[in-house]
Amino acid sequence: MPEIQLGAHTIRSHGAQVARFHMHDWLILMLLVVIEIVLNVIEPFHRFVGEDMMTDLKYPLKDNTIPFWAVPIIGIILPFTVIIVFYFIRKDVYDLHHAMLGLLFSVLITGVLTDAIKDAVGRPRPDFFWRCFPDGKGVFHNVTGDVQCTGSKSVIREGHKSFPSGHTSCSFAGLGFLAWYLSGKIRVFDRRGHVAKLCIVFVPLLLAALVGVSRVDDYWHHWQDVFAGGLLGLTVASFCYLQFFPPPYDVDGWAPHAYLTMLADSQNDDRLSTNNRNSLRQSEIETV
Repeated sequence: MPEIQLGAHTIRSHGAQVARFHMHDWLILMLLVVIEIVLNVIEPFHRFVGEDMMTDLKYPLKDNTIPFWAVPIIGIILPFTVIIVFYFIRKDVYDLHHAMLGLLFSVLITGVLTDAIKDAVGRPRPDFFWRCFPDGKGVFHNVTGDVQCTGSKSVIREGHKSFPSGHTSCSFAGLGFLAWYLSGKIRVFDRRGHVAKLCIVFVPLLLAALVGVSRVDDYWHHWQDVFAGGLLGLTVASFCYLQFFPPPYDVDGWAPHAYLTMLADSQNDDRLSTNNRNSLRQSEIETV
């Protein structure tokens, strides 16, 4: 295990250098933001909905318990706050940068995948009937039997985005990444049997699960949408975390790969320099 050097790599001393080295990653993040915006603008697939299919789509139209603007707070700002706290404790810009990069990649990749699937599948929400027919009077095509919606276009459009749940996937992407991050930082798997550490790691996952439950309670999603969203978000979070950090059960699971590599290279350089000085001194002695 490389020797820890707390406070030696701060934002002021190494921040610009680390950011420049990962410039292409930040550019890809910006590209993901653009793709996410486009996916939210385009029209989703309008799946055939017959009169007999409306039986499971007549749940009441309700407001969101967790509004859309709260999702970035839960999935990004809350984990980022914890990451900032650990930066002030350890003063390690490598950890700050890679945790922030991993978190943003986790949420944005999940968002792009979620919205791409939403637009392609076009599954109606459980409250689709009232989105389609605000007056409660169903109208169906006399030949195909498909719905002839009379409601607001924007409300109907949103009604075709049930699968998978975006609230759930993004919450699990951000809070799932936080659970991985906490596992490494507090060394949950140190084989000392401290179950309290495990409970701390479960808190973000519980919060993400409650977000998913709220989507079913509000009748904005079917349970399958929430299950798929949670699985998608947690899977992407796992890949993104392990891209930047060792597994939490690893002896070096507390630090990002880049930090450990930098320490190992620094120690190798020091040993090489020492060996060169010793060789030079030995050569001078032999000459004398």
